Amino acid sequence: MAGNGKLLHQENMQVVESKREGGTAENEDMPISRSDSGEDSMDNLTKHLALTPSLSPQKRATTQNKTGASLLRTSKRTVYTAGRPPWYNETGIPFKEAFVIGLCGGSASGKTTVANKIIEALDVPWVVLLSMDCFYKVLSKEEQVLAAKNEYNFDHPDAFDFELLINTIRKLKKGKSVKVPVYDFTTHSRRKDWKTVYGANVVIFEGILSFANKELLKLLDMKVFVDTDSDIRLVRRLRRDIMERGREISGVIKQYNKFVKPAFEQYIEPTVQVADIVVPRGGENFVALDLIVQHVHSQLETREITVRATLASAHPDQSLPVTLSVLESTPQVRGMHTIIRNKETNRDEFIFYSKRLMRLLIEHALSFLPLKPVTVETPQGTQYEGKRFSGKRITGVSILRAGETMEQALMAVCKDIRLGKILIQTNHHTGEPELHYLRLPKDLSEDYVILMDSTVSTGAAAMMAIRVLLDHDVQEDKIFLISLLMAETGVHSIAYAFPRVRIITTAVDEKVNGEFHIIPGIGNFGDRFFGTDAPSDFYESDESADY
Repeated sequence: MAGNGKLLHQENMQVVESKREGGTAENEDMPISRSDSGEDSMDNLTKHLALTPSLSPQKRATTQNKTGASLLRTSKRTVYTAGRPPWYNETGIPFKEAFVIGLCGGSASGKTTVANKIIEALDVPWVVLLSMDCFYKVLSKEEQVLAAKNEYNFDHPDAFDFELLINTIRKLKKGKSVKVPVYDFTTHSRRKDWKTVYGANVVIFEGILSFANKELLKLLDMKVFVDTDSDIRLVRRLRRDIMERGREISGVIKQYNKFVKPAFEQYIEPTVQVADIVVPRGGENFVALDLIVQHVHSQLETREITVRATLASAHPDQSLPVTLSVLESTPQVRGMHTIIRNKETNRDEFIFYSKRLMRLLIEHALSFLPLKPVTVETPQGTQYEGKRFSGKRITGVSILRAGETMEQALMAVCKDIRLGKILIQTNHHTGEPELHYLRLPKDLSEDYVILMDSTVSTGAAAMMAIRVLLDHDVQEDKIFLISLLMAETGVHSIAYAFPRVRIITTAVDEKVNGEFHIIPGIGNFGDRFFGTDAPSDFYESDESADY
């Protein structure tokens, strides 16, 4: 059997690990991962971000990225604070695929150790370590009996679900969200809840038969064979199976001689000829690891792109798109805009009138949902011809932090609505939006999603959030982007990239200045609402600073 089964999703803020020994999968409407300490990442995040208004001014918690490594190390975990830069162009289409590294080698050759060393040396966020062990087939009752007697060959190609494996890596390579099975080696079956993995810049795939399938080989951008002496591999396997899995030494040796060794000689060792790099001595070969890391870095550098500046200068002098709907500018609406745009308005009044506008905006947005005719009987015993929502479900997703201010208005009119959150910050040095965190409900593919942000300027953050939803199989025409204030530039950018997304706002301003602020604008919505103090050179975490 291959080495210790492990699915690790190492990203900017959290690490996911699914082990054979007692690992559990998420059972809730979940984030893409959990921290390795078992605490919910959003709970930790909210300790550092002001997500609900308070009446006393406070300093904003900044998490700006530097050009170097962005790591916070504690006694329990390593937190990656760097975000994921745009993986799509100004048309919203993904322009680069994840870089996939395949690691092959015999059982207990040190593949996982090499993978972890590569991840540590790469020092980039959003890396997925995917083990082939997750893709063992579910055993029948007869096969389970054989496995209990050490008579089932876990090292044969037929033991793996290559169809699911190839489809999973193909979707990861294209930037899609995927569900990865969690294999239980006690029952030799897949657990009910699978792990959700998303957002890989680099995928490291390791397994004993990583090079055994032609279709799988086509998906690997770099193929690395970990070559370790057979005696060392046997000693490691004995230590692991006896100490960690409670097996008898006779059973381990029997399985090794009957299945593991022959499978290595027949299926694994011959694949060394397709490898781009052979790494003798595994994780101790620092020269080979350094060559691998240098090549991956060079590949990633060729895939960088500038999005925000392109959006700011695109689509001049065009008429507003038909997908845009602006709340009617009644005297009442214009009066509320006058109050919240006034720099002299105190915080209490700013919050009060902003919430009033949000409620009107939400009600306006809901009028675009599909309705079907329905007949009900009134208390007077007569028939009433009415309407009812004809979709499956409505889900709200806020772009943190300012977009979360709109959740209360949405929950007030949509009973029991599910909510998700996406944290997007602007990189202080590049000016580009970066994805730092997301927590989305399960099974969004048939939902109408109301995406909330307080203001939209260039549309860079909103475009990233929409791309995330599309990567999670949300249908484009079922996404409603709502915002209190938008700039014409942002409206055009979003409509050009995603022509079927409905855009809904209370007002559209004409200009965006050189700092990507909406003119005349509303100021930094997040700071005014939460009472935080922003440094003069600080970029707001979403588009709520009129960006």
